[in-house]
Amino acid sequence: MRLVAPVAALVAAAVALTPAAPAQAAAPTVKISRIWYDSPGSPDSGANSSLNGEYVQIRNTGRSAVNLSGWTVRDETARADHVYTFGTFTLRAGKTVTLRTGKGRDTSTTLYWGRSGGGTFAYIWNQTKDTGYLRNARGQLVHKCSYNSSRHAYKNC
Repeated sequence: MRLVAPVAALVAAAVALTPAAPAQAAAPTVKISRIWYDSPGSPDSGANSSLNGEYVQIRNTGRSAVNLSGWTVRDETARADHVYTFGTFTLRAGKTVTLRTGKGRDTSTTLYWGRSGGGTFAYIWNQTKDTGYLRNARGQLVHKCSYNSSRHAYKNC
């Protein structure tokens, strides 16, 4: 019976000295899920149908809706016209929104960057290598997706 107190003290000391598990960053609930970078018919003169064949998909894997107003999507290019800023838009839980490069009428599942003209310069996504960045309204990086292949037309992120 005399050993119970020393054993209990040793166990308590061992627990106190055990390092806590490192905190891990939570996986983003809103992320880029796909970039379709090689649209059918591209490169061409930048026809709207071809521009809209190029897109990025944003998915909300969380359990609650996320207000994307003011969030941005861009590629590696430093040009201001390669940045899309979400207007008033809420992405519901478990849903995906497709952001197409060309022009069209926005819906709850499809948005349009609004690019046209400029021939091949109207495209956003390079056909062999690029990175898509998703930032929140404060400018903080939420998710990114890179690809480096001309063997595929899209990248699942």
